[in-house]
Formats: sequence, C-alpha cells, structure tokens
Amino acid sequence: MNQKTKWGQFATLVTVFFFWGFVAASNDILIPVFKKAFNLEQWQSQLVAFAFYAAYFIGSIIYFIVSKVIGGDILNKIGYKNGIVIGLIISAIGTLLFYPAANNASFTLMLSGLFIVGLGFSLQQIAANPLAIVMGNPKTGSQRLSMAGGINNFGTTIGPLLVSLAIFGSVSSGNTIASISSVKLPYLVVGAAFIVVAIFLKLSSVPNKIDLEEVAIEEAEAENKILHRASVFQYPQLVLGMIGIFVYVGVEVSTASNLPEYLRQHFEILNGNAVLKSLHLAGAKEFTNDFNAPYISLYWASLMMGRWTGAVGAFDISAGFKKILNFLMPYLAFGVFLIVNSIAQHNITSFYVYGVVIIVMIAGDILSKGSPARMLLIFSLMGISALVIGMFTTGMISVFAFVSVGLFCSTLWPCIFTLSVAGLGKYTNQGSSLLVMMILGGALAPLLQGWLASDHLLGIQFSYIVGVACFAYMAFYAAKAKSILKAQGIDYDVVAKGGGH
Repeated sequence: MNQKTKWGQFATLVTVFFFWGFVAASNDILIPVFKKAFNLEQWQSQLVAFAFYAAYFIGSIIYFIVSKVIGGDILNKIGYKNGIVIGLIISAIGTLLFYPAANNASFTLMLSGLFIVGLGFSLQQIAANPLAIVMGNPKTGSQRLSMAGGINNFGTTIGPLLVSLAIFGSVSSGNTIASISSVKLPYLVVGAAFIVVAIFLKLSSVPNKIDLEEVAIEEAEAENKILHRASVFQYPQLVLGMIGIFVYVGVEVSTASNLPEYLRQHFEILNGNAVLKSLHLAGAKEFTNDFNAPYISLYWASLMMGRWTGAVGAFDISAGFKKILNFLMPYLAFGVFLIVNSIAQHNITSFYVYGVVIIVMIAGDILSKGSPARMLLIFSLMGISALVIGMFTTGMISVFAFVSVGLFCSTLWPCIFTLSVAGLGKYTNQGSSLLVMMILGGALAPLLQGWLASDHLLGIQFSYIVGVACFAYMAFYAAKAKSILKAQGIDYDVVAKGGGH
C-alpha cells in the first residue's frame, strides 16, 4: 500500500507538538531564576527538569497499569483524539498551580505544577506520536515525526524568549533577579491556550481510531514475517529502543539545562577579552540570567533546523527539489532564530558564524539517505564529536560546540521511535507508552550531570561526558535495530533508496 499523507489532519495534530516544545524550553529559563531566588545548589536547580520529565515516566506507568487492569489499551477504548484532549486539560490544571506557588514563593508548588503539566504531556505524547506515523506511509513515519518535531522546536525557539520577556520585563534588560511572582503570568496564559487547543482538536477531523494491525502489514515486506508475540516486551527493537529514548532525552535535556551554568562560568573567565567585546558584553559588570535566553533559544532552534531538514523526505516531490530543500530548510529555520532574537533586541552578529556549523548537519542528513537507522548512527557520532570539542576547547568554539548538540539531537527522537514501534501491530500503543515512559532520562541525566559539574568532581565543562555516553549507546542501537528489523522483513533502506513515496 502506498498511502498518502493526510496533511490537513497532520497540520491540526502538530499544534500539540508546538506546546510541548514551548514549555520544555521555557523551563530552562526558570532554572537560573529559581537557583538564585531559592539559593539552590546546581544539582537542586535541576529538579525543575526532574519534576517535568519524571512526570512522563509516572504518567506512562499509570497508562500501562490502567490498560492492564481494564483489559485493553486505553487509547483503543477512548480514542486517540480524546486522549490528547484529556492530556491538554490535565496540563492546563497544572499551570493553575503557578498562581498559588508564585504568591507563596513555594519551590515545591512550582515543581508540582510542572509535574502535572508533564503528566498531561505524557498522555498527549502516547497518542500523538503513533498518529503522526500512521497519517501516511508508515515507512516515512520518521520523516513526519521530524516535521512535527520541527514545529515543536519552533515552540522551543520562541519559548525562552517570550518567557524571559514575561519574567524579566525585557529579554535584554540586564536584570539579574526576577520576582517569583512574575513567573505565574506566562504559565497561566499557556494554560488558557491548552484549553483552546483542546476544543479546537476535539472539533477537528483528526481520527479517533486507527487500525494498528493494518499498519504492521504495511511495514513488513511479507505478511508471514510479522511477529505475533504474547507480550510487547518480546520485541527486541522496542526493549533496546526504550533505553535509546532514555539516553536521547537525557542528552538533549541535560545539555540545555546545564548550559546556563556553563555560560555563567565562561562569562566570568572570558570577561573583558576580545570574545566578549565581539558580543558587546565587555562592559557588563556581572553575568545576567536573561543573557541565557538567546543561547538557549539557539540550542532549541538547532533542533528545529535539523528537524525541518529531516522532514523534507515526507513530501511527495522530485529528488532534485528535495536536494534543494535539504540546503534551504535549515537556513530558513536559522533565519527564524535570527529574526526572533533581532526583534528581542539581542545582538545577533556573533551568531552568523553558526551558519558554517549547520553545513555539517546538512552533510549528515544527505549521507543518511532517509534511513532512520543510518541517520541515527551518523548523527550520534557527530554528537559525540561536538561534545568532545566542547570539552577540550575554550571561548566561543566551546560554546557553539555544545549548542550544536541540538543539531545532532534533532532527528534522533523520530528515528528511535520509528525503529522501536516498527512491526508491533496491536502492541503499538503499549510500545508508545513505554517509550514515553523513558523520557525519564530527561529527569535523571541532568541531575547526574549537575552532580558531576561540581568543582570537586569534573566541573561544568567536563560534566558533558554524560552526553558522550548517551550518544555512544544510540550509535550501538542504530546498528542493532537495523539487523533486528531486517530479520522481521522490515527494511527502511528500501524506502530510502526508492526516494520515499
């Protein structure tokens, strides 16, 4: 079957991807604010990430247990669209906690609000990711997930800037201390947006039911090679993929959430030299929290650049036009970053050199030829290289090396997710919930890196060895998953060589 992508339904679905990114990246702005306001250690400040991403783990466990208790998958009973709507409502409830938390200056209540928001996101993720894969040919599902991820990272690009504006009054104000009470407004607005999107989605044409057995047949070269096993845990591509998602989210989140502290220390070391003069910061008296915003924005924009590039393969267009878009899309996304930061009155001239780094990512995308396994391997090796360069260099080379991890993380979620649920058939929803559960890596890896970042251990710069270990496992999974799926009659390289559709 050569199923065409249902673009109208897909466009509606990706609105929830935008909000996942907006909130996730905005949390990185909260970290230095909470650290100073509540006088926290570096590892304690990482509890912001821990509370948010641990909710995915708890939410997925609840989903898995309830499905077992009721004798059937929750989404198969209530529907995919309804599941996303319920998740949005749960997240909206979480944002309401920011009001009493801000009024009482309660770190615990702040974390509780983030936890509930993440709990709602977990249900949305379980439903939305399989939907994105089946809204067209399942073998190009990773490219549709890349496109959805690109929308997600439009949210991550503007999220830090808008939240910084709401908290500090100006994204370039020079404030070093933000009032805790200023945190409640942006999250209450986001909560209202969740409700609006829930209503819009409920009234949309996004399907509420999908036939997962039919999807499994489409994925395999021969129907007799489809596995029919008694448990979801008997599919090795999923079990190994769960670890893959754990380490992927781990490196993505810990790189970003430890970036503010790394920038602060580098600011102090480099203060007054030519590098900072080029950044128009030589006259600054001290590091400011809102200085983080453009760098955090660039990190998440880097994921947008890679995902917009990876999404090209989802379009039914000529090979020649795809090659043109492979070069055009990342720079279009880079342009979005520059425009947004220019509007925010940041000096953007120092970021132009990043256009050279993007070429490396484009080369990796071309070499992958649309194969999720090959792309996972290439980008994992590039991620290792970026982190090693960041750890063993100084100045803006080191800064941009760490930021570029976003480029090489960009398409790894759709690659791992697609490889993990391939061939699962009726177990796809359970597999999806288990993969979303492994977003727990985003809670634990930042804590580990934050602990290693202390001066008496590795220090902030060499704490990024955590990310190197994460990328190393993903490189292993890329090779292993390809051989596992080939034995089951699933070979995505066939689709890649044939040009996609």
